[in-house]
Order: sequence, then C-alpha cells, then structure tokens
Amino acid sequence: MFQFAWPWMLLTLPLPWLTRRLLPPAPPSTGGVLFAPFGAALGQGPVEVMTGARIRGLFWRGALACWVLLVVAAARPQWLGETLELPETGRNLMLAVDVSGSMEVPDLGEGDATRLDVVKQVAGAFIERRRGDRIGLILFGTHAYLQTPLTFDRATVRKLLDEAAIGIAGPKTAIGDAIGMALKRLHGAEGEAVLVLLTDGSNTAGQVSPTKAAELAAQQGLRIYTIGVGGEPRAVRGLLGARMVNPAADLDEDTLKAIAKSTGGRYFRATDKDALEEIYQRLDDLEPVTRGSRVVRPITELYGWPLGLGLLLSLALGAGRGWREVAA
Repeated sequence: MFQFAWPWMLLTLPLPWLTRRLLPPAPPSTGGVLFAPFGAALGQGPVEVMTGARIRGLFWRGALACWVLLVVAAARPQWLGETLELPETGRNLMLAVDVSGSMEVPDLGEGDATRLDVVKQVAGAFIERRRGDRIGLILFGTHAYLQTPLTFDRATVRKLLDEAAIGIAGPKTAIGDAIGMALKRLHGAEGEAVLVLLTDGSNTAGQVSPTKAAELAAQQGLRIYTIGVGGEPRAVRGLLGARMVNPAADLDEDTLKAIAKSTGGRYFRATDKDALEEIYQRLDDLEPVTRGSRVVRPITELYGWPLGLGLLLSLALGAGRGWREVAA
C-alpha cells in the first residue's frame, strides 16, 4: 500500500503559479537568437538553433518539474508492507539456574538423570510457554554468569539452557551474586521484573550475601521466586544395615524462604520431576502470560527517489543555463 506520511506538503504545489500570478512580471529580455558557431564549418552558414523564448520555456518547465519532485519528496512517500502481529507484555522474566557440582546428583526420580537434566526438561518447557515475555538466563556456581540477556527469542534461551554443563561456573554456590547479576541486568528495564531462582544448596561463595541482595531487590521492585530442589530422605542399605540419607541436606530452605518473602515472591520445594513441573505450572498462574498484541506494518521510505531525481534535474538545469550564457 502506498501513502504519503505528510500529505499536507502537497498543498505547496501551486506556490510557483501563485507567485507568477501575484508578483509583477520581470522586464522583457532583448535577447536574440543563438547560433551554432560550428555551422559555417559544415558549409551551411549560420544556423539558427533556438530562440531565447523557447529556451526560457524549457528552463521553466524543467524548474517546475524539479519543484514537483521536491514537494513529493517532502510529503514523504512510503510503502506499507503486510501487517505483522507482535506480542506485547510488560514483564521481564529472568531465570537463575544453579549449575554447581551438587546438581549432578540423580535423585529426582528420573533414573540416572541428574538434577540439572531434569531442570533442563521442566524449565525448558516453561520457557516455551512464556510467549510474549522477555526472558533472560543466568547460570551460577562459584560465580554468576549472564548466559542470555533479556530477549523474546525463547528458542535461543532454551537452547543455551540445554547446553549448560555442571561445574561450568565453578563447584560452589553463589546465590547472592546470582541475584545481584539479575538486578544489574533488569535495572532500567520497563515493566514488571521477576526472577525465578533455582538451587539445591546454600550460599557458599560470592561477594554479596543472599539477604543483602534480597534487600536491594526489594528496593528495586524485583520479585523473586525461589525453588529448592533435592530428593526426600531415604533409607540406604549398607554393610552395617540400613541408614537414612538426606540428598538435600545442603539445601538452605530458610534463606530461600527469606529471599522470597522479602521481595513479595514465594518459595517452592521440588523433591522430584512431578513436583518441579507443578511448581512451574504454579508460576504460570502467579505470573500469567500477557496475551495482548499489537499490529504493526513495516514502512519503506521512498522519498529518496523523487529527491534524487529532483537533484539530478536541478544539476542539468544549472549546466544548461551555464551553457546558454557561454554560447550567448
């Protein structure tokens, strides 16, 4: 579809005619005729080429065409492409996933699958459902790293989560630094800010304590949901008989609860894959995806074409006028 962005500029088209009608005419020129200086060499004698009146007529027609092209360019001709529907939401969702050494324990009821393997499956499906949210990914262990900045590209976020490896960020757990990294990346972003932090341990590394980081998050309006993963205590038979083993003994639930409470979020406990899936379903309910959208049409500006033609025509007119003066 073709349109003018500033169609009111077309109202200036009659200005040359109005100027000619309203202003007094210029004094008549006494110019004669132009002769080709090479006519005699051709054996034809002086050859009349064009009268001054005809030259002036052509010049003014060219000037008028140049004016029309410039006015059309000033009206900004545009070509509108096909309509596109873009999702619209005000939420910025950051996921922080623990990739420390303890995430290698296979205790979430999926055979030999590690805790991280199960998290990849469940959190990956959660990412796919968040159509319209801007999603970012933080991986943390001894240090916290931004794996993916906020983006609408859910496929890339999920791919980078699937490629995460245990121990890539160090063997320990820096919960406070992960929250600090999220604060840094969410600072200044428009809309709601939410962090979903998943870990199986306690804060054993980092420069910032989890409670201090949670205080800063509360001040900046960052809502944090914390998820603690780890299997239930179970009996293990040994040479000396059965004994109770708690795979989640290192999980600091008190700190995770305090983080969530101080920022207006919630704490969840996942003991197996089903529980983890239920948690992410609850997050969908607590932070529903905005279904709104906006329709846009890509615009291609076309003013360069009439502007360029007008420029070339003005140069040709200038060159022709100079040639006439020299010939005269």
